[in-house]
Amino acid sequence: MANTMNFRHVTIATLMVSLTAALASGCGVGEARVASDTEIEAATPIPVETAMPSRTDIVATYEATATIASDADAPVVAKVGGEVIRLLIEEGDRVTEGQVLAELDGDRLRLEMLSAKANLDQVRSEYERYTDLAARGLVSEAMFEGLKYDLEALEASYELARLNFGYSKIRAPIDGVISARDIKLGQSIDASEVAFRITDTNELLAYLQIPQAELGKFSAGQSATLTVDADPSTTYTATIARISPTIDVRNGTFRATAFIDNASGALAPGMFARFSIAYDRHTDALVIPRAALIEEDDRTSVYVVTNGAVIRRAIDIGVESGNLVEVAGGLNGDEEVVVTGQSSLRDGSKVLASSSPRPGYTG
Repeated sequence: MANTMNFRHVTIATLMVSLTAALASGCGVGEARVASDTEIEAATPIPVETAMPSRTDIVATYEATATIASDADAPVVAKVGGEVIRLLIEEGDRVTEGQVLAELDGDRLRLEMLSAKANLDQVRSEYERYTDLAARGLVSEAMFEGLKYDLEALEASYELARLNFGYSKIRAPIDGVISARDIKLGQSIDASEVAFRITDTNELLAYLQIPQAELGKFSAGQSATLTVDADPSTTYTATIARISPTIDVRNGTFRATAFIDNASGALAPGMFARFSIAYDRHTDALVIPRAALIEEDDRTSVYVVTNGAVIRRAIDIGVESGNLVEVAGGLNGDEEVVVTGQSSLRDGSKVLASSSPRPGYTG
């Protein structure tokens, strides 16, 4: 910048001498005058930075934030009461559906089951003995039918007792990770009391709020990327699974459900995530830095450098992504556009241009 300023001072000094001499030669004796500041400024090149348009693939994205949740999050409820005599897992352990998590004192339930089994065996033996007699007409039909109903009732009682005894072992209802253990060894719990909570973290989800004006950009199956505040340097993938057809009256938005692949287990429910959803891709697009744009009166334009001066040119904008914008019309691709210093320019301004690095696409 110091070299640029020195150059400008030298240019101004030289220009003053030149203008003075020129004006003096064009006037009569005694009519020479010094050039005005306006004339000097108009003839002084203004330092600017420029860039050439480039071609690349560009993706339009929509940014959103949401809290990650689990679609499979189940409380494990004790189905019978009893004293906790064994704990087989702890928080953070991965379990499979049907795995025993804890055991309750089931002696009473076991005895009830054995009693029901004995009653059932007795009546079944009688039923089998009376079956032959009933076939020969030696017992009344009413008596035989009553014995049959007794047998069915005892079978149901035994199955219920057996089922309750089996419930003394608390089992996992789904695959997942133990996210909470709410019981302790030796504690007496009641039926319907929550003992554990299991969360399946292999596939997580997030609910994204989409403004009404943006809804047309989204559809099920679109891909997305996300980062979390806990690890902003790592990018994860997600997919838009479904979009609600109704508007949330509280905020006037539609709800999109995004499923997140978490096979690595690095993400956890409750994390705050920042999503970037790709909804449009243009290949081999002509792009320029966003910094080159001049937006006034609902029109977008850029300054193009030609023969040491700038010309303001209106352009049409397409996809925007990051620090790049697609030029849909108005440029051919071989123009040098101003990216820094536009505020000091107007149509026809002389410029001293220095090139900035070609724009790179960052996605």
